[in-house]
Amino acid sequence: MHFSICFFIFFVGQSTFWAPVCNAGCMHSGLCCSGRDALCVSQGWRPDRSHGTCYCDQACTATLDCCHDYQQACPAVSCEVSQWNAWSDCAEPCTTTYRVRRRHVVQEPQNGGGPCPHVQEYAGCVEYWSQHKECRKSLVPALITTGGYGTARRKRDLSSTRDMRGYCVQFLVKSLSSGCQHTRGPHMHWMRYLREGHTVCVECQPPALSTDQQCNGDGEEAEKNQILQWQAVGNTHCWGMWKRMRRLDFCSCPIVHSFLFI
Repeated sequence: MHFSICFFIFFVGQSTFWAPVCNAGCMHSGLCCSGRDALCVSQGWRPDRSHGTCYCDQACTATLDCCHDYQQACPAVSCEVSQWNAWSDCAEPCTTTYRVRRRHVVQEPQNGGGPCPHVQEYAGCVEYWSQHKECRKSLVPALITTGGYGTARRKRDLSSTRDMRGYCVQFLVKSLSSGCQHTRGPHMHWMRYLREGHTVCVECQPPALSTDQQCNGDGEEAEKNQILQWQAVGNTHCWGMWKRMRRLDFCSCPIVHSFLFI
């Protein structure tokens, strides 16, 4: 059992009076309430050194009418979450879709403690097999390199590719990984010109043409507005998504935004 006796001194004329005033606060009252609660009330000193009605609810820190011992009686407890679960499989096979991982709340926040972070994360993915059958070729990530490699490649393979004609495909870059901007070595500087929202040209030169006169990953068989994957050659951390816009006989993009299928 707790007892709390205190007195308030006041004067009337030449007379002095002692009046009992309870300095209970939150701890003595056993109160600690979430949100705003008008019934979560006590009597005692407030942080501004005034005395009277004070509160032990979470809202009192904003209204500045907490009891003097609110912080001790109702310490802030921040949210705690578990470790991430393993990534799920892709939501659908044979299409550019997403996978998900989850974690759960171990400790709910209390008394104004830090809020909970998000408990679900999504990431793009593609499953290339469905019921032991290979998915369509349009789903294969396009392997690309700098367009500057093209001149040397054409000279080297000119004699064996006289009867083969290349083409160009324009894509709109929808997303890319941060690894494209963090490259090392001069042979990877070209990746820094990849930007979300930019239109890029990717050339399909004869050395990369398959027997059906097509470059892997060019999106020829993709459905309209389908989002496709690409991967930069030489940097496994540089990849992203783009949407095929159109096929051209010749590339018309600036040199820094022109690339090659591998």
